[in-house]
Amino acid sequence: MKKEVKLSFWDRLYLPAILVGMGITIKHFFKNLFTPPSKRYTVEFPERKKDVPEWYRGLHRLNTRDDGSVKCVACYCCATACPADAIFIEAEDIDDLDESYPREKRPKQFIIDLHRCIFCGFCQEACPEDAIVLTNEYEITQLSRDEGLITMEELIKTPKKKMD
Repeated sequence: MKKEVKLSFWDRLYLPAILVGMGITIKHFFKNLFTPPSKRYTVEFPERKKDVPEWYRGLHRLNTRDDGSVKCVACYCCATACPADAIFIEAEDIDDLDESYPREKRPKQFIIDLHRCIFCGFCQEACPEDAIVLTNEYEITQLSRDEGLITMEELIKTPKKKMD
């Protein structure tokens, strides 16, 4: 059996609840108004950039060897470890095998879909060659869905992880 609750006139008007909410908003407004900018939570983004911790995982980067070739050996470990299935690799055989060049395959295509990626870092942990790393770059903007597909050439150009 449900008990019916009778609301008073003020409860039906919702005025006390609205006034409490407005009071909280006004309190925070004046608190932020008189707080020095260095202690505010809001960062004035283009002028000042937020300091990110060293463990922050941002945009991906493909590392290269001293000769400029990609370190990736197209082993698919990163694509297999990715829980969001955001990494696509198409491998190609290396025709001119050299004794100083121990790899048999290299990626013909290496694409990361940033719309699917959850920036978990599993790809970085799974890579046996340390070919893929997540940098602390957090300014990732796209104007279309196609720009969210980061190709191998763009991944190589990503700035290296900043070290303090």
